[in-house]
Amino acid sequence: MALHLTDNEAADALLTSDPFALLVGMLLDQQVAMELAFAGPLKIKERLGTLDVAAIAGADPEEFVAVFKQTPAVHRFPGSMAGRVQELAQVLLDEWDGDAAAIWTSGDPDGPTVLKRLKKLPGFGEQEARIFLALLGKQVGFAGAGWREASDPYGEEGSFRSVADIVSPDSLLRVRESKRAAKAAAKSATKVSASTIER
Repeated sequence: MALHLTDNEAADALLTSDPFALLVGMLLDQQVAMELAFAGPLKIKERLGTLDVAAIAGADPEEFVAVFKQTPAVHRFPGSMAGRVQELAQVLLDEWDGDAAAIWTSGDPDGPTVLKRLKKLPGFGEQEARIFLALLGKQVGFAGAGWREASDPYGEEGSFRSVADIVSPDSLLRVRESKRAAKAAAKSATKVSASTIER
C-alpha cells in the first residue's frame, strides 16, 4: 500500500519502499511538523547518497550532523537527532541484521511483541511505539494479533489522532486539527489542576 504522509511524492515513495526510512521518519517526528519529520529520510538520502543502515551507522558523526544542518534542516535539533538516527542504525545492525522490517516480521510476532521491540529502539518511547505500531497495522499491512489493542488509542478505526491516520491531504488536515485540540485540552486541564492546588 502506497503511503501519503508528506505531500511530497518522492518522500512518500521512499517511505513506502524502505522500512528503515519509515522508522527514521517516526524517530524524527518529535517537536516538528509530521510531514517535515517524514520528509527527513529523503533529505538524508539525497545529501548522503544512501540510506543504507550500515553506511549511516558507520558515518563520521560530525559529517552526519552536517547532513542534518544543511538548509533546509532535517530537524530543528540536528545534533541530537542525527546522533539518534545513527544509534538506531547501529541497533538495527546489532540486533536485526540491518533489516528494519524484521522488527515486525521476524518470527511472525503479535502486536504486543512488536510494541515491546519498538520500545527498545533509541528514541522510541511509549507513544512513538504505539503510533508506529498503529501505522504498521493501518497502512503497512501488519496483521499480528492484538495490534489495535497494543497500539491503543492510535489503532482505533476511523480516528484522526496521528500519522497512522494520514492517507491524503484532507486527512493530514484532520489529524493536525485533532492534535491541536488535544494540546489545547491538555493545556486547560493543567490550568484547572493548578488553580485547584492554589485553592
